[in-house]
Amino acid sequence: MNIETTYHLLKALHLISMVAWMAGMLYLPRLFVYHCRVAPGSEASELFKVMERRLMRVIINPAMIATWVFGLWIALLLDLFNNDNGWLHAKLGCVLMLSGMHGMFSRYRKDFARDANRKSEKFFRIINEVPAVLLVIIVFLVVFKPF
Repeated sequence: MNIETTYHLLKALHLISMVAWMAGMLYLPRLFVYHCRVAPGSEASELFKVMERRLMRVIINPAMIATWVFGLWIALLLDLFNNDNGWLHAKLGCVLMLSGMHGMFSRYRKDFARDANRKSEKFFRIINEVPAVLLVIIVFLVVFKPF
């Protein structure tokens, strides 16, 4: 396989995994919003726990790992880690923030699983917007490469 074909394959896999990761990162806090509305230990709460756990383990975690692997592979393949690609360093900073959000969401999921959530519905409504804002910044950095 030549470098161009390899690049296109990796790019496609990176985009597919990123879309899956973002879908989960946008949906999970929405589940938290609804989970806040039900009584701990109720049938609805137990259903939300299953949905949240499966979303995290089956979609969000593998998609995040794949996004990182394919993205770093592309950067290494194209030798993008140099001082002429400030946009890439900014993008990586945003992806690190998104990964930090991923970790926070994982912790919140575990709190719900233990019926120990201390955050409000309003908090989850607000925090739900952060991954979307990071996505917009990342896409603009990649498309326009402003610096």
